[in-house]
Amino acid sequence: MTSTSIPSRDRLIVALDVPSVAHAEAMIARLGSSVTFYKIGYQLAYAGGFPLVRALADAGKQVFLDLKMHDIGNTVARGVESVANLGATFLTVHAYPQTMQAAVEARAGSQLKILAVTVLTSYDDADLHAAGYRLGVRDLVKARAEQAKAIGVDGLVCSAEEAANLRSIAGSQMSLVTPGIRPAGSAVGDQKRVMTPARAIAAGADYLVVGRPVMAAADPKAAAEAIVAEIEQAKS
Repeated sequence: MTSTSIPSRDRLIVALDVPSVAHAEAMIARLGSSVTFYKIGYQLAYAGGFPLVRALADAGKQVFLDLKMHDIGNTVARGVESVANLGATFLTVHAYPQTMQAAVEARAGSQLKILAVTVLTSYDDADLHAAGYRLGVRDLVKARAEQAKAIGVDGLVCSAEEAANLRSIAGSQMSLVTPGIRPAGSAVGDQKRVMTPARAIAAGADYLVVGRPVMAAADPKAAAEAIVAEIEQAKS
């Protein structure tokens, strides 16, 4: 599916960053038809959330399983094979060449799409240098994106700041998924590279991952609808 053919509502991925399946199910019920795509990350997955992936898929929802896999190739491959049976749409791996290669090979024959995490949106140049990287965010993201495309990864997780530059590398077939999305007036929290929904879409993002601005809103459904409306307006 090309970027222009993705319905606006499907472009919003709500992050179910909650401590229990019961909490997640209550929020899913509250959001109803306003949300079609959910992210399940470490917190919920390790709190018994893996069966929820299948339940959501069976209910016609899409699931972004954000596990950021990174290990020796064989371990990554076996993990990807297990995830492929859950019904998730996206699975994240860290953008190291061996990890990406193992994931792409292991998902063959399934509908699962592999997303490579370039550089976490909570990192800036100083964080990378402190971790021993010689490259800054911009250059490391570019290098990893080029490797991901060559390996056959389906998409990239990147900050919206990098989306415009990465589109020229990714082309039209790779999806760009951007966390760190904050509607105007929202708190930045622990993110360092953020952008509003409209600006992210204009920059070339295909999917926007939004957590706290929806999950912590007084009216989560209204908050989700407002973001979808902003996405739709940005596309026109």
